Amino acid sequence: MKKILITNDDGIDSDGLIRLVKAALPYGQIWVVAPDGQRSATAHCITLHKEIEIRPYDIQIPGVEAYSCSGTPADCVRVGAVGIMPARPDIVLSGINNGYNVATDLQYSGTAGAAFEGAFQGCLSIAFSEGYNGTHVVTDKYLPEILPKIIDTELDYGLIWNVNFPECTLEECRGILGNRKVSRGMFYKDSYNKTEKLPEGGYKVMVQGHFSPQPEEETDMKALMDNYISIGVVRNIS
Repeated sequence: MKKILITNDDGIDSDGLIRLVKAALPYGQIWVVAPDGQRSATAHCITLHKEIEIRPYDIQIPGVEAYSCSGTPADCVRVGAVGIMPARPDIVLSGINNGYNVATDLQYSGTAGAAFEGAFQGCLSIAFSEGYNGTHVVTDKYLPEILPKIIDTELDYGLIWNVNFPECTLEECRGILGNRKVSRGMFYKDSYNKTEKLPEGGYKVMVQGHFSPQPEEETDMKALMDNYISIGVVRNIS
């Protein structure tokens, strides 16, 4: 039986995590190690200079051993793989993230960072993400179809599968596109607004995103904007 480690960056209470655990149940024995709170945009960051707290957590799914972690998503994979599970996992699943992880946003993604850590540990690793609008119908219909097709594949070292589901209705979804390249564009161009003056000439700023996508053909971003599910292989810096 395959040993499966599941994590995310939205926190252990995330609905997307629970849905991913339930979808993965037929494929092996599952352990969950996930952040104790929101950890989006932590990329592949790990904790080195302070202790990490690990606590048992009841996710109310029989047969699944689960723990909350005070660290980052990548910490969750490292601790789970070498400190909690009886042996390294065969598979690491990360998600289902609330919000796309495609194009240049991948470099910031804690969801992708956890999957890259899984690949670094020698595990087949898959990142799953979906749109923000709270409509899960496309994900919940197609995830059971996609998961068995890639969960037994082999990837070269440092590679992960990256799967993104569009935020549209089932009727609007146009199907699945594989072999999507990572777009060099972005959904939002960011600027920083000054929000408060601080003593001695300092000030506080807040990021402001401006929706301005410019997707290239055959890319992950283009697939999602055209209401396709995007599947691609992404390489870590290794």
